Amino acid sequence: MGRVKGVDEELMDRVGRAFGERDELGAALADAIRMRAGQPGRVSMEQLRTALAGGLAAVPDAPPALVLFLTEVEQVPDWVDWDLLDEGALVARRLGQNAADVLTQLSLIGGYRFGGPSDLLVATGGLVGDDTRRRLGETQKWVVELTRPGSLRPPGHGGDGRPGGEAWRLTVHVRAMHALVNAAFEPGWDVERWGLPINQADQASTLMLFDGILVIGSRGLGVRVSRRESRALMHLWKYVGWLMGVADDFLVDDEWERHRQAYHVLLAQADVSEAGPRLAQAIVAAQRQRRYPGWPRPLQVLRATYERERLLSMLTTFLGPGSMRDLGLPLRPPWAHAYLWVLNTLRYRVVGRTAWGRRRLLTWGDRVSQRLLDSYFVDEEQAVGELRP
Repeated sequence: MGRVKGVDEELMDRVGRAFGERDELGAALADAIRMRAGQPGRVSMEQLRTALAGGLAAVPDAPPALVLFLTEVEQVPDWVDWDLLDEGALVARRLGQNAADVLTQLSLIGGYRFGGPSDLLVATGGLVGDDTRRRLGETQKWVVELTRPGSLRPPGHGGDGRPGGEAWRLTVHVRAMHALVNAAFEPGWDVERWGLPINQADQASTLMLFDGILVIGSRGLGVRVSRRESRALMHLWKYVGWLMGVADDFLVDDEWERHRQAYHVLLAQADVSEAGPRLAQAIVAAQRQRRYPGWPRPLQVLRATYERERLLSMLTTFLGPGSMRDLGLPLRPPWAHAYLWVLNTLRYRVVGRTAWGRRRLLTWGDRVSQRLLDSYFVDEEQAVGELRP
């Protein structure tokens, strides 16, 4: 499906070197944040939050590391096409439940088949235990914000002095948190086995799970994604990757080049570790902890059971029996894919070819996103809080 013709040894070598490379700009900021209070050049978390909310101008006498970091991320690369990027946001919204399914199942849980990043998530307490539902909700909130018009604009974009969009703020915040996690875990990390805790190969791999895998996974669910829609969606994530500090040579908006890169990154991944099953099983278990709006209390358990079985059915088809066994998950028949193929054929290949149909898909996608947020968060205050490392 990815049209990959073979192994490119030069690209494999590049991926190998990327395991030992970090986001240096983020690392410099993390070093400044980790300084003791009172040391010259120290950056406080309050200064970082203020700068992300109002731009560098909101922090008088900002420390050098914060100035360098914000100056970089407030710039807009010459290759950014805002019209194409906004179109990509619309494409993502129209994907609706399909995007949520692919990102949760094929991207997130599928990524747990490989050691390294999974072990870091367990070490940091991310996506395990009682916090699983909240962490899934935070990721869902970030993805939803990326699809809102203008939400990725940096502070002062267009010379109007306005603060940056919420998606811009959250994305840059996550970059800073990644740098802090990398700095905290690097001294005791098994670098020989897995590379740096958060390295350029893993960052590129994560980006690929959000762009190329989203496109190919949606097609695997019967969704029609045109060339124009594919490029728009890829362009959106290219800018997100740039904001996140992914190396320039891993930033592409051509779907087929992305699949070629993803294939080589896949070949370089470590085998499944003990962390993978823990993370995968926690997400499956979290389906029973979600709150399903519109369903009476006596039927919440019934809906939760349905969601768990639907998730396992789709995972069995997406990942295959071998990976399901590796992750300690039970196999299910592919009934979920069967009904989604019929539904998506009607929605995207018939109704979605008309202007009215595309508007309906946008409305449907927005409703799905809100329902997902409502199911992960008990109240709206939780949904607007800070993303944690």
